[in-house]
Amino acid sequence: MTPSPSPSSSELSDSGRAMASPGSDNSAKRGGLSRRGLLGSAGAGAAVALAGAGAMAATGRAQAASGPSWSTVAFHGARQAGITTAAQDRLHFAAFDVLPSATRDDLVQLLKDWTAAAARMTSGNGAGPTGPLSGPYDAPPDDTGEAIGLDPANLTITFGFGPTLFRDAAGADRFGLAARQPDALTRLPHFPADNLDPAGSDGDLVVQACSNDPQVAVHAIRNLTRIAFGRAAIRWSQLGFGRTSSTSTTQATPRNLFGFKDGTNSLRAEDTTNIDAHVWARPEPRAAWLEGGSYLVARKIAMHVETWDRGSLREQENIIGRTKAEGAPLSGGHEFTAPDFALAGRGGTPLVDAASHLAIAHPEHNNGVRMLRRGYNYVDGSNQLGRLAAGLFFIAFVTDPRTHYIPMQTAMASQDLLSEYLQHIGSGLWAVPPGIAEGEFVGQSLFA
Repeated sequence: MTPSPSPSSSELSDSGRAMASPGSDNSAKRGGLSRRGLLGSAGAGAAVALAGAGAMAATGRAQAASGPSWSTVAFHGARQAGITTAAQDRLHFAAFDVLPSATRDDLVQLLKDWTAAAARMTSGNGAGPTGPLSGPYDAPPDDTGEAIGLDPANLTITFGFGPTLFRDAAGADRFGLAARQPDALTRLPHFPADNLDPAGSDGDLVVQACSNDPQVAVHAIRNLTRIAFGRAAIRWSQLGFGRTSSTSTTQATPRNLFGFKDGTNSLRAEDTTNIDAHVWARPEPRAAWLEGGSYLVARKIAMHVETWDRGSLREQENIIGRTKAEGAPLSGGHEFTAPDFALAGRGGTPLVDAASHLAIAHPEHNNGVRMLRRGYNYVDGSNQLGRLAAGLFFIAFVTDPRTHYIPMQTAMASQDLLSEYLQHIGSGLWAVPPGIAEGEFVGQSLFA
């Protein structure tokens, strides 16, 4: 297969990764093999393909001589892409369980196969080594084909390992990894008012596929699921649309399904000092393999949108602590003005309610803790009551969930005025290994 053009020196970060915005992990670049070109080459070469399967395979692998400039994110690098990468608009998130029959060797081979396929798909190629239009005619193709001709649209594929990969529910060390389990990697606690669905929580492995094209994100998970057959199976998955946070200063703050700007105080990639302090995992003696990685917290949060929609604007703003139009704190200013929690209005009542979402979640009230959020809105149709099954699929990357998520969520669940309109129904925590160098596979140092 013809390799994609290498980025110029001006496109590389200190770690040698292509960059789209300052601070990105593996950031966007232009170029690479064109799926649209692949399809065009196949059509132009149809007559040649009649000469035999070999010609057909060559056509399927051909790089277009002149195709569109694609939006791609480098897969290889010191950090996994999909963390500080500028947040894309679409998500397909999937948790997998390794099958009981799978061995350690099976797990390692699966990770190798996933790594190779992810590298191909993020660069705009098919999931298989010979391309979507090639291979034995009487066997399933190497790629399912629904992304042929589509721009990768900044596709990133991020992998993580759950606590049950190290010790199963009975405490057994299935794959000889228990001695290397990080202390911070344990199942998230049951928070007050949680109503978790066990079938929609946790998982041995997790894959986060983000793209600006929903079909590309779905294609990625579909093909990784197919590759995992016989070794791992999907435990649960979630589609997301309309990012609910920004991971770059070049992105405007988006809105959640309650209509408010979300993630104003979330970390941005350009803030490298705070990214280093609050996102990348701290080394542990027995988990040196995680250095350069992070922890991924995921929570599926159902939002009672019909009840919320009946509330007055005054009530909604008081619950959030910000104005709905601008996103400014109720103490005054603009969206990014620091809130003044002591400033009182008439009668001596603070303008920002101490139990508002802004106050409860603010770093000032959480020992300075911050996190990098990459959440998405979701709508799963309607529930049995005829209401929207909709909400926020919360994703955050943190240096240590014991200090950077669990205390905050505990306070929010019991004190936040917003909690009346929310119900947490899914939960999971995974360790995200560091980036993958050329010729390596994801998590390779864990198995060394």
